[in-house]
Amino acid sequence: MGKNRVFVIGVGMTKFEKPGSRGGWDYPAMAKESGTKALEDAGISFDQIEQAHVGFVYGESTSGQRAVYELGMTGIPITNVNNNCSTGSTALYLAAQSVRGGLAECVLALGFEKMAPGSLSTSYDDREQPLGRHIMAEAELFEFAFPPAPWMFGAAGVEHMQRYGTTTEHFAKIGEKNHRHSVNNPYAQFQDSYTLDEVRAAKMIYAPAELTRLQCSPTSDGSGAVIVASEAFVDEHGLAAQAVEIVGQAMVTDLESTFTDKSAITIVGSDMTRHAARKVYEQAQIGPGDVDVIELHDCFSVNELLTYEALGLCADGEGGKLIDNGDTTYGGTWVVNPSGGLISKGHPLGATGLAQASELTWQLRGAADKRQVPGAATKSGVALQHNIGLGGAVVVTAYRPADR
Repeated sequence: MGKNRVFVIGVGMTKFEKPGSRGGWDYPAMAKESGTKALEDAGISFDQIEQAHVGFVYGESTSGQRAVYELGMTGIPITNVNNNCSTGSTALYLAAQSVRGGLAECVLALGFEKMAPGSLSTSYDDREQPLGRHIMAEAELFEFAFPPAPWMFGAAGVEHMQRYGTTTEHFAKIGEKNHRHSVNNPYAQFQDSYTLDEVRAAKMIYAPAELTRLQCSPTSDGSGAVIVASEAFVDEHGLAAQAVEIVGQAMVTDLESTFTDKSAITIVGSDMTRHAARKVYEQAQIGPGDVDVIELHDCFSVNELLTYEALGLCADGEGGKLIDNGDTTYGGTWVVNPSGGLISKGHPLGATGLAQASELTWQLRGAADKRQVPGAATKSGVALQHNIGLGGAVVVTAYRPADR
């Protein structure tokens, strides 16, 4: 991790919206809204920002500069970041590295996405697709279905059912939980709760896992921003009371096991998550039992269950037991995705990781209103973040209040 401590001092995000629902809402306006909120939250001005790392998946090459120029034009280095669905947390990882390495005292991580409605599609058809190898490997195990993303994760769910006796009801219960959580999140794209029967009766997306629309993350427009700073900056500006320390952080990309394991579960990232989580627990000197609140990458309900196991919340094959016992909602061992997660909050690819970080910062400050997880608001509170992009990269981050 390096010798310098890294603190989140300001966060901000827009409400996530259905693509095109706000008329001419474009990414510069999104970035201005989230970035301004983060600056106001930190109580600093843009001229105190020394670097910016800006994430987006769909857009022209220097969209990051165009976005940040809405906040100010001071000539700082601005880096454009694209790591598929883990883009936002990758921008945060780079910002934290700059501070941890002593290269800057105060850095902005910003992410946004302006998406087209419907399933994700490729931008270039005249070259090798980054996920081509993953898709071919999974097609050797399960018959290909379109769209590819729900097929890849849904097939991993079928594999889990075949191995461990997990049921499609377990996946549906995760969808019900996350929609229920989102009712109290004003930033969520959807704020409606559904019964388990309604979740299961929704439009079918991948039949073998009975994966319905209400268990899938939607395409979304929106932006998130996080400002990180050094210990000296926090002390100089009197920010310890609101600062949240990044006590562990790791990025892991695909391992040989992604393809050699001959497992759909591994192809969609379980080994990456497992390796990243182990590094973070070691860095932070914590275990899963020390964590109070988790924001994880539930692009599909199946992936939330797989991630329980990869993060070490339970043994392999026992994710269904956590759901049945109520261990991942209010009153349980952890509260997972109090924001509503990607399924209900929305999933603008470049912003998701920064929205997760914002939620966890609010939780540790005790500022999450009706979503507040009681244990997180104490001085011993611990928050864990997981963000994954196939192709592939996983970023896992652990947070604690600065005044601990």
